[in-house]
Amino acid sequence: MNFEFKFANELTAAQMHDILKARAEVFIMEQNIHYCDPDEIDLSALHCFLHENGQIVGYLRAFYTDAGKKTVKIGRVLTRERGKGFGRVLMELSLRAISQKMPCEFLTMHAQIQVVDFYKKFGFAVTSTEFLEEGVRHVEMGRIFVNL
Repeated sequence: MNFEFKFANELTAAQMHDILKARAEVFIMEQNIHYCDPDEIDLSALHCFLHENGQIVGYLRAFYTDAGKKTVKIGRVLTRERGKGFGRVLMELSLRAISQKMPCEFLTMHAQIQVVDFYKKFGFAVTSTEFLEEGVRHVEMGRIFVNL
């Protein structure tokens, strides 16, 4: 298993294709979520991904939400195979990558309800009431981020 983290201008066309394919397979085909993807955020985001045997097995993107670059939002988190530890490895390595490439004071995300406990293991806490995003139950989560 290999881990990479790159900004959009550092990605190869093949890597961007594989990222978009993985996002479509998990969010659109598997979870039946209909959203606008790709979007303009992809152009400035840090793309973090695990790949194994030529296939992306875990992915997330991170991007600044404010001009002062104090808050980074994590989104589009996915693993293609559950129960193999890909999610844990992806989060651990991505938090280090964010620390290196995107210094910030706070991390935030919109988490699907069923994975809230998973993100709590990485120091995230629920910061909102439940809401629907693309028809799926979510909460906002956040944590203070001390760069590693």
